[in-house]
Amino acid sequence: MNKFIFTQALGSGVWQLTIQREAALNALSIQLLEELKSKLEAIAKDESIRVLIVRGSGEKAFVAGADILEMQNMTRSEAARFSRLGHEVCLLLEQMPKVTIAAVHGFALGGGMELALACDFILGSEKAQFGLPEVSLGVIPGFGGTIRLQRVVGGAIAKQLVFSGERIKAVEARDLGLIRQVIPQEGFFDYVGAVALKIAKHSLGAVIAAKKLMNEFEESVGIHPKVDAEVHRFSSLFEGSDQREGMAAFSEKRPPRFKGLN
Repeated sequence: MNKFIFTQALGSGVWQLTIQREAALNALSIQLLEELKSKLEAIAKDESIRVLIVRGSGEKAFVAGADILEMQNMTRSEAARFSRLGHEVCLLLEQMPKVTIAAVHGFALGGGMELALACDFILGSEKAQFGLPEVSLGVIPGFGGTIRLQRVVGGAIAKQLVFSGERIKAVEARDLGLIRQVIPQEGFFDYVGAVALKIAKHSLGAVIAAKKLMNEFEESVGIHPKVDAEVHRFSSLFEGSDQREGMAAFSEKRPPRFKGLN
């Protein structure tokens, strides 16, 4: 039985998947990712589902990131398995034979932003915040952030965001093309549902044909070698002192004291 992943039908082929770990701002633990993977595999095979909305529970976060406390003491091999699991989930979303919409109404940080980027597009409320802050923890994005962010905002801007680890608010996310518009917080999920219902009225065959065509270049180049490279580089940082210091500082709520190169 699922503990963190809940789905519900909104009608006309539209379903909503909610990540429900509100006390941890919906942080992505191993168990949560395993549940999410299983649920997405089932959704991919369900012909009654045409559009999938992905959201987080509570008022503060879509997903505030991966579970840092769980990651803190991972070995390199454990970190590689964790990164691979995150990639499997994101690839399921990206290659899903449905339309996937990330409904971001609060924090979408680290793994949460990577999850949103794996969806077909992101709808963001006025309180949405995005960021890939992994460098502040002594690691790098491990669920595809280094791959997908460049597609949306271009290489130079993606590098600035990844290297600085800075958060951006909804207006800047719109200006960068990460989201199309800033939607008022009040009535946000009603708006998302209306967008989903509009898409669901069209021919699913035509929409998915368009989706496959628009994803075709990346598939022809091959995303899997990039995934393998990111898993390798992400997990290799778990052998260094900066990862241990960065995550210890996070858990102790203090600034990290990095030594430079691992």
